[in-house]
Amino acid sequence: MNATSTVTLEGLLSGRQALPRPLYGRVRSLPNQVIGYRHSHPWVQLSYALHGVVEVETVKGRFIAPPQRAVWVPAHIEHRVRCIAGTLVRSLYVEPAVVTWKSIDCRVLVVDTLLRELIRRFSQLPVLYDEAGADGRLASVLLDRLKFAPEADLMLPFPQDERLKIICGHLQEDPRSRVALRQWSDRLSVSEKTLSRLFVRQTGLSFRAWRQRLRLLSALVLLERGDRVTDVALACGYDSLSAFIAAFRQQFGATPGEFFAEDIGTQVPDT
Repeated sequence: MNATSTVTLEGLLSGRQALPRPLYGRVRSLPNQVIGYRHSHPWVQLSYALHGVVEVETVKGRFIAPPQRAVWVPAHIEHRVRCIAGTLVRSLYVEPAVVTWKSIDCRVLVVDTLLRELIRRFSQLPVLYDEAGADGRLASVLLDRLKFAPEADLMLPFPQDERLKIICGHLQEDPRSRVALRQWSDRLSVSEKTLSRLFVRQTGLSFRAWRQRLRLLSALVLLERGDRVTDVALACGYDSLSAFIAAFRQQFGATPGEFFAEDIGTQVPDT
């Protein structure tokens, strides 16, 4: 086994090396490849979980990729990656020069059946695959599918105002929190109207809408972990299962059971 067959992401990061190929992904070095501290690199990263949930956080927001979704991280964007226990990650790393479409922000992509199988197959190729042969053509097809992959609305925008950061930090620690905006107004010595306007201006969402999106995105992590839907509803601040399922359907266009049924072999009963 030569040295090029043991290329790891840690080695690339520590040495700031170039990728061994314009599109790189390797099954041996990538399962549960998670870097919890903020970092950046000169290539694009696609983080995809065969099982589990991948979370990527930047200064702009939190991007959550349950099964059949992936997070696209452009070059030079500072980020950190987290995942739930048992997550099996397949990441791709791409030289910006071969990305023919503009993408300056992180985004969550929908991974259809063909794209999933292309990622799986590509991750099994040798590090120094033949760019001029069939493996190189596979890489080209994979990049083309990524270019046209639809975007999923699975991002929680972060505010930059320090007062809003306090509120959002509290809610992320405890999605069940029922502290109203008027109570935060008293605690932070700022008018409720000012806080309300800041939320919309900096996140594009009202306080109530931001909190609901946080709760529902947090629910995806718990559901994929295998928690009962009723328990997830209560853990995320909903008084009843029916209220949770209604909010979930409004946000994602499907019930929890329908949403996770897209993942082959996975079914979450709506109970």
